[in-house]
Amino acid sequence: MNTDETQSRTELREAPVPEPGPRQMLVRVRAAGLNRGEFIIGGLTKAGSAKPLGIEGAGEVVKVGAEVARFAVGERVMGRFAGAMADYVLANEADAMPVPQGLSWEEAGALPVTYLTAHDMLVLQGGLRAGGWLLVTGVSSGVGVASLQIARALGAKVIGTSGSREKLERLQAVGLDVAICTRAPDFHAQVMDATAGAGVNLVVNNVGGTVFAECVRCLAFEGRLATVGYVDGVLKSEIDLQALHAKRLVLFGVSQKMTSPAQKAEGVRRFGAEMLPLVAQGSLRPLVDRAFPFEELPAARALMEANAHVGKIVITGVA
Repeated sequence: MNTDETQSRTELREAPVPEPGPRQMLVRVRAAGLNRGEFIIGGLTKAGSAKPLGIEGAGEVVKVGAEVARFAVGERVMGRFAGAMADYVLANEADAMPVPQGLSWEEAGALPVTYLTAHDMLVLQGGLRAGGWLLVTGVSSGVGVASLQIARALGAKVIGTSGSREKLERLQAVGLDVAICTRAPDFHAQVMDATAGAGVNLVVNNVGGTVFAECVRCLAFEGRLATVGYVDGVLKSEIDLQALHAKRLVLFGVSQKMTSPAQKAEGVRRFGAEMLPLVAQGSLRPLVDRAFPFEELPAARALMEANAHVGKIVITGVA
């Protein structure tokens, strides 16, 4: 069964079990991560349209296409799977990753979107290195926690902002170096104090336009700023062109909406080679705030929209 999203409304529908194409697999879904973008009209869903819910999941391969070579029936896989909040989902072989031994279904369902996104920001585009500084606004989000963990695995130091002291304390226990309790664009002074006046090498902006200019102020020479979300709903901000020019800054966005299948596949390949071994070793472990059974999807969505979670919310019992 699929859940369709139309104008911010979910609806349960029956659908036939799909047949995999030559390079596809049919996956029985065991867990699916919940993502804010799935409910944004004009974002992943257009007003007046219906779209199967779910963009990531984990489960068992039950059928493979004729050209599938990397996976076999019975294997555990995870990845960005469109329509993953269903009993069964079609997964492109190029988008799938093996689930490391020891990773639960809930953890596997929570991993693909946030960790692939964080890897893109920190490694593929961000160039973060050991000894560098990362600033994450809204650090308690799924992408924020993944960015924190990957940065620590790279040997970088992390500053995080959140409006919740309790959330920051939870993240300090798992490696957050500097916690700044604020939702306002007022963290520049504390960032400069933490970095001895140098600024940070990379910013991950989960919040949006209200803090964009402050993020630019916090950048070091040749710093980079990744925009990945705008939970504040503010889509525009001023840019300090003098700082952009003099400090040789790089501003970039992270989204899969316009990337080609080949670009997506290359991101998965790089993540598999560089980060999946760390997942297998336990150095990277998705932080699942809470898992909800499928029938409690409305409650899961309410928790997400209340910003009351740390890390990821997962839907289980899909199949």
